[in-house]
Amino acid sequence: MLFTFVTEGSNEKTPKRKEIKIDESLFKRIGSNDMVAFDELYRITERTLYAYILSLVKDHEKSLDLMQETYMKILSAAHLYKPMGKPLAWMFTIAKNLYLNKIRKRKKEFMMESSEMADDLRFSYVSNPEDKIVLEAALDILSEEERNIVLLYAVTGLKHKEIAESLGLSLSTALSKYHRALKKLRNHLTGRRERHA
Repeated sequence: MLFTFVTEGSNEKTPKRKEIKIDESLFKRIGSNDMVAFDELYRITERTLYAYILSLVKDHEKSLDLMQETYMKILSAAHLYKPMGKPLAWMFTIAKNLYLNKIRKRKKEFMMESSEMADDLRFSYVSNPEDKIVLEAALDILSEEERNIVLLYAVTGLKHKEIAESLGLSLSTALSKYHRALKKLRNHLTGRRERHA
């Protein structure tokens, strides 16, 4: 189950978190048109970048479109990258700036109402119906920053420390926001179950 974090006390084992290691020299190689380096960066970061963008856009198809634009921008701007030990933060900044530009250009068209989540291809990465309910709740009731933290943790398996660094937060702030978001989700899902009982 993708969102095992929602139910505390579960007997299911939590999957081991794997650290995402990005060799910052990849950006220099990409800046020199090394497509092998670009493919490697994509392979390492695809799931993480998708989760981050989904937390902003709240729609699978639009997330994929923005993800493609982000990678194209990374390809064209890689020569400008300055190694600072935070490559994900740089990538997230590019994605967020592209997202904000889209909002400015086409605010009504680009923003999606997420009150109804049809059983279609918009969330094809999520196959479990219960996970779709949790995802819908996360997209509806959490703030943008809470969505960023929860989806990066749940979907990509990033550690809280990596998430905090990538979003420019302290570890304690990221953990606090994560736990606050889980409480919101639990309350929402508990209330939903009681209404349907």
